[in-house]
Amino acid sequence: MSERAERLRQARIRAGYQFASDAANALGMVASTYRAHENGQNEFEHSEAEVYGRKFNVDPYWLLSGKERQMAGEGAAPPGITDAGPPNGTIVDNLIGQGKKIPVFGQAVGGVDGEFIMNGNVLYEVMAPPILAEVSGAYAVSVSGDSMSPRYEDGEICFVDPTRPVRRGDYVVAQIRLEEDGAPLAYVKRFVRHNTSELVLEQFNPPKVLRFDAHTVHSVHYIALAGNA
Repeated sequence: MSERAERLRQARIRAGYQFASDAANALGMVASTYRAHENGQNEFEHSEAEVYGRKFNVDPYWLLSGKERQMAGEGAAPPGITDAGPPNGTIVDNLIGQGKKIPVFGQAVGGVDGEFIMNGNVLYEVMAPPILAEVSGAYAVSVSGDSMSPRYEDGEICFVDPTRPVRRGDYVVAQIRLEEDGAPLAYVKRFVRHNTSELVLEQFNPPKVLRFDAHTVHSVHYIALAGNA
């Protein structure tokens, strides 16, 4: 377990959540996604640290770095765990009917490279994770096939932020329109580059580089997180 993951585990316990699943339910997120952050399987970044910090009453900077944040005109600020009093509430049954739902797109069987037709067909709806709750147009896709294994497995849900710019190395959902009047094809891949001539994506299984003419690219959207719904 990484030091960052261990700090998250300590913060969760001291905030009064006995089990990781309790914390995931309180956060409104997929349990497997949270567990992957707490056991060190996947690193969490600044946006997730902000969410965890608010829920567990700790400094997100401490969660990420283990260091105390310096406050203007003062000494180091405590990370928030040692000074926190006991929780002033109790864990009760989950609230039902609150929050934002987003659509999940996809199909049972994908193409050779895991692509599927993005024709607006909604498989079902899921609750939006906290980091996407206020994002306009957020959606999710169901992974088809194992072309991105072990990063994403067949049937796993990828939650998409269409407003966030993508950078090299990000994981994305790219929509490619090969026919002028046809529905675009959606690909879950790793982003390499996108310029005026082409879009370049990478897949893992088998290792492969996919290239698309720039004029066929409908959209390239950032995958914020993934897990089993």
